Amino acid sequence: MRKLALLAATTLAIIAPVAFAADAAAGKSKAAVCIACHGEGGNAPIDANTPKLAGQHEDYLAKVLRDYRSGARSNAIMGAQAATLKDRDIDDLSAYFASQPGELKEIP
Repeated sequence: MRKLALLAATTLAIIAPVAFAADAAAGKSKAAVCIACHGEGGNAPIDANTPKLAGQHEDYLAKVLRDYRSGARSNAIMGAQAATLKDRDIDDLSAYFASQPGELKEIP
């Protein structure tokens, strides 16, 4: 019985990240509202105060969206947009924008 429980736990640990992995294609289908301000693929913001999302780190994008949703980070527009997002939406959108070719540079 103990071996069976260990096997089940090990299997779950291996497949859980795959089962819940973010889906960039799903993120693209959810990105219409984002594109209105951040531009197609997150590379053409409407003004200098709107950041480029393309090529940003996926975990950074997800954290920022969760912070806007919780109120930990404040912006009237982004707070209202993020308030409607579920965790899965945030993960998918973050995967999509992170997968886009960006113009951001790594600091050496």
